[in-house]
Amino acid sequence: MNDEKVPFLDLVTAHRSLQDEFVDVLKTALSTAGFIGGPMVQGFEQEFAQFCDSKFCIGVGSGTDALRFALIAAGIQPGDTVVTVPNTFIATTEAISQAGASPDFVDIDERTYNMDPGKLRQYLEKDCSWDADAKRVFHKRTGKPVTAVVPVHLYGQIADMDPILDLASQYNLKVIEDACQAHGAEYFSKKEDRWRKAGSMGHASAFSFYPGKNLGALGEAGAITTDDDKLAQTCRLLRDHGQSKKYFHDIEGYNGRLDAIQAGFLRAKLRHLKKWNGQRREIAERYNKLFATVEGDVTLPYQPDWSRSVYHIYAVRVVDRAQLQKKLDEAGIGTGIHYPIALHLAKAYEGLGSRAGDFPVAEKAVSQVLSLPMFPDLTSCQQDRVVTAVLKSLAVISG
Repeated sequence: MNDEKVPFLDLVTAHRSLQDEFVDVLKTALSTAGFIGGPMVQGFEQEFAQFCDSKFCIGVGSGTDALRFALIAAGIQPGDTVVTVPNTFIATTEAISQAGASPDFVDIDERTYNMDPGKLRQYLEKDCSWDADAKRVFHKRTGKPVTAVVPVHLYGQIADMDPILDLASQYNLKVIEDACQAHGAEYFSKKEDRWRKAGSMGHASAFSFYPGKNLGALGEAGAITTDDDKLAQTCRLLRDHGQSKKYFHDIEGYNGRLDAIQAGFLRAKLRHLKKWNGQRREIAERYNKLFATVEGDVTLPYQPDWSRSVYHIYAVRVVDRAQLQKKLDEAGIGTGIHYPIALHLAKAYEGLGSRAGDFPVAEKAVSQVLSLPMFPDLTSCQQDRVVTAVLKSLAVISG
């Protein structure tokens, strides 16, 4: 039993228990030929909007579609600059570029790995200038207007939104939450004196339902949430070739619709998401307790008192990540790296002119973070194996 491998992610166990519900979804689709749009999509949209405490949900083909459409619908124009963080999946910056804008970066908080509001303030005050007539802020070096900010709720924890929203209000910026890893995460807004859900605070938010997410489809899928009626309607047009009705195209759009079958699968799984998120929190708490005696060697995930993370990823930091990952692989422990390269140093963005050292906190983090096994069905025995293997490997590495 002790020699069994511990997978980084187990998508089989949870899906096996839901097979009957999935078959019902397929039977409904086959009996009605409702494969695109229709009641299954609308039903999921209503229920996910309610889950996120948002007025509207627009189902789309992927998380990338969601972020791209949200930016376009929010009014981001070709030539604009949109600010985000360098330690995220490239879909964040792809969506910005594909909306016609240029991505720019600010560094992250050392402990949460999310956007540092202080660095955002510094960027807006020192690197940019305010044009009172245009009611816009312009980047001093490029001359481009900075029109939006995309905070990424990394690893299942919401960025510190109060100061980000305050800065956005001060500088007339749209805020599009990248909530692709944060389904059900919560943030305590001191300004409003209440808990807020991921996807309910910005002008709009993007979610991915890639299979490995806390709420994952059985294929590709995504969604936009917003309280803005006009923005929601524009997103509906964008996802379906700009059609207000069949063959009547109000704008030029995209093919970014959510498949009805995937919506049905997501609707079935959404009923279990609160329980699964609770299990993830319990697993994270147990990891924290098991690692408590070696905190000097392993930097554990940090959760501020204003956060309720849903632990999409349980990422630790170690100095010699490569050796630890190698030792854990030899011990049959699955791991992941999210993400190995800060995007400002990626080949795809050489044209932005960034250099090593521009965002030192993010650069250090991406060289040290290692994601350990995390999924709702992870057992205590499996966790014990993971922690034992980590401690043993670190002892060998440190000599």
